[in-house]
Amino acid sequence: MADTCGQVLLGSGLTVLSHPLMYIKVLIQVGHEPLAPTLGRNLFGRQVYQLPGLFAYAKHIMKIDGKAGLFKGIGPRLCAGSIGTIVHSNVLQKCQEHGTLQALGGQQKAAEGSIQHVVNETTKEMIARSCATIVTHPFHVITLRCMVQFIGRETKYSGVFDSVVTVYKEEGLLGFFAGLIPRLLGDVLSLWICNLLAHVINTYAIDDSMSHTGEIKNCSQAVTGFFASMLTYPFVLVSNLMAVNNCGLAGGLPPYASVCPTWVDCWRHLSREGNMSRGNSLFFRKLPAGKIYAVDQNRFF
Repeated sequence: MADTCGQVLLGSGLTVLSHPLMYIKVLIQVGHEPLAPTLGRNLFGRQVYQLPGLFAYAKHIMKIDGKAGLFKGIGPRLCAGSIGTIVHSNVLQKCQEHGTLQALGGQQKAAEGSIQHVVNETTKEMIARSCATIVTHPFHVITLRCMVQFIGRETKYSGVFDSVVTVYKEEGLLGFFAGLIPRLLGDVLSLWICNLLAHVINTYAIDDSMSHTGEIKNCSQAVTGFFASMLTYPFVLVSNLMAVNNCGLAGGLPPYASVCPTWVDCWRHLSREGNMSRGNSLFFRKLPAGKIYAVDQNRFF
């Protein structure tokens, strides 16, 4: 219990610190570009037109809403993080206890470091993460909608309780789970890619006789995690867009977003437009090829 409380407190602190970054990322994902491109230089020193990065975007938000404006949607996000940590911890503990009971019942326990051990541990983690994601997704939806209100200057979603009532009245229970399927798929794929790839690298590319083997294996886990998140980013983008799609906010309606009946339609639309990586980078954002910036609409078309 003490460990869980510590995780909740640590997670809440990290959530508060990272919230402005997520806020800006979501607005870029939706396609809101309030600042015109400027002439700058890329990593190789070549002059190119670039879109405003993290700091320029943050200054724009603070100019309109002040410093507190960078923390729009922090309430439901803190709820999601705290509840998610508790659910994840409890479910994972139950899974571990079930595995221990199976071992005591005579079933052979997989050797540490074997592929079977990796599969078993990844399966337990997948179950715990999926349960936490499903339980906290309603708060995630409310968080995203609170953020996207910046585009149309709406105040439709103002607090956690009022937002819950609004979603239920307008969309019913299903409204709380908009964008859940691509989010779950992305989480599961990312977890399996990360753990299996790390296992292959640690088993076949790293010699146990090397010095600092533990640090190298931890580093490989971090690298494979980053690689897996890059591969599965389109699922994150589609999930976030579907969470705000056609919800009555300017950021979820044309001209910013096409109304998509399903997440597959949203995926196809983004793919056709060449926007599957939109919002993936907050620095060195180059001007999209073949796109024209509409000053009056603060977006590209």
